[in-house]
Amino acid sequence: MSIGKGQKRVKNTPVFYDEMKKRRGINLTDTAWEILARQAKIENISVSELIERYARRLNQSNCP
Repeated sequence: MSIGKGQKRVKNTPVFYDEMKKRRGINLTDTAWEILARQAKIENISVSELIERYARRLNQSNCP
């Protein structure tokens, strides 16, 4: 995913959000992973970013 023409990523500096991402682990079935990977490819983002955006949408909708 590009951050913009002429811009470079800098180590330990957040790019899209005001905080750094941390390595996490989740367990998924192969089917769930394939669905996420396919959707991420359609949106031209990583599976990690797809999950990040989904979680942030949940937060914006005031989901308990």
